Amino acid sequence: MTVLEERLSMADANTERLDELFERLERMPVPEGFRAEIVGGYVHMTPQRNTHWQIIRRILRALEGRFGVDVMVISDVRVDFPGHQNGFCPDIAMLEDTAETDAEGRWRHEDVVFVAEVISQGTAANDYGPKEAAYAVAEVPVYLIVDPYQGRCHIHTDPKDGGYATVTKVEFGTDINLTATPVDLILKTDDFPRD
Repeated sequence: MTVLEERLSMADANTERLDELFERLERMPVPEGFRAEIVGGYVHMTPQRNTHWQIIRRILRALEGRFGVDVMVISDVRVDFPGHQNGFCPDIAMLEDTAETDAEGRWRHEDVVFVAEVISQGTAANDYGPKEAAYAVAEVPVYLIVDPYQGRCHIHTDPKDGGYATVTKVEFGTDINLTATPVDLILKTDDFPRD
């Protein structure tokens, strides 16, 4: 069994435990404006900051501008990814046009073609670490990390053998050319706000 096959089977085996954890989260009094997700079996709750939302909104508008308002995009919606108890709620994710929910009503990681995570002080370690690894194992073609603290984007493409073969860093103000990927657009970053 390859490492990829092993991690994918782990994801399947952890679904029941993730369901239980998310059910508990739904019963908890999570403060308004916070989002919760499970990374490696640990619950992370983070507040959504204005800068964070403004960047997500700009990415959403770029995707809708390129593909129309019916583009399959989700934000802060649970998707189970390979690895130990990874129930991520990506800041923004684009799915295949043909994507359908599974029997439990959840989107499948196999249908995710693009993920963007906007760094928060409390989530940076997850976004640069376990999430990057899980997205690579899931073979998400494009993973974009937007860091408003550094004023920089990290573009991960070409998932291979549980990692990304290509990582490109660009400063805010530089266009990100994703035309050779399933995202097929040029993402402008000149109006991304900084923290």
